[in-house]
Order: sequence, then C-alpha cells, then structure tokens
Amino acid sequence: MKTRSRPKQPSQGGLSSQELIKAILHDLLDTSPYVKASAVVKVSGLTVVSVMPPYMEEERVSAMAAVMLLLGERITNAMRGGPLDKVYIKGEEGHIVLMSIGKEAVLTVMAGERAPLGLLFVEMRLASEKLLKLM
Repeated sequence: MKTRSRPKQPSQGGLSSQELIKAILHDLLDTSPYVKASAVVKVSGLTVVSVMPPYMEEERVSAMAAVMLLLGERITNAMRGGPLDKVYIKGEEGHIVLMSIGKEAVLTVMAGERAPLGLLFVEMRLASEKLLKLM
C-alpha cells in the first residue's frame, strides 16, 4: 500500500507477516523525518510491502531496486570487494539506499538530502534484521 498513515497497533498474535513488515517500515519512517519512503522488495522485483507517497511508481521502483542490488553484488564480486553491504545512490534531492534482507529481499529507503546517513544506515540495519526473521 502507498499510505504513510501508521496502521493500528494490533493486539498480540494474529498478525500477518505483511502487517508485521508494514509496521517495521512505519517504524523506520517514524524514526526520522527525513525518510520519505520505504519498501521491501523480493529479488525478483515484486513488492512485498511499501510505504510510499502516491506519486512514486511502486512497481517500477521495486523492479529497479532489485536490479540495482543484483548489479551491486556482481560488481563487488568482480572487484573482490567482499559481500555487498548496501547500494547507495545520491540524487539532487536526496538519497536512496538499498540493503539486502538475506538472499531473497531488499530493503529500499528514500531519504531527504539532509538525512544523517550514519543514523539512517544503523536504523536500516536494525530494520533489516527484524525483517529477515519475517521473510
């Protein structure tokens, strides 16, 4: 879904994995006012869950995020740079960071240009560890 409004906190148990993933994405957005969008994407390019403004093309962003992560893995392998940690893209109006969630998914975040990157990377790592348990 493409809403930024936070879902209700459901009672214990009975939550679907998609609801839990969406709650983690909302927590990530709530952590920093600079974070504008987030998504969990399968490496096949399919969106698992996203929290994006309506003007963002969810399907296109998801497909490109999966491709960028795979390219990043190939480049680091070809240059013997070790395992890929993240892919970072800097645009005029902000940052896009892709971080793998195990071998099957990608956490994608878009943040404003003034976002403190160190904190963003830490928050993304914590979120990806939580998401890995749900994938």
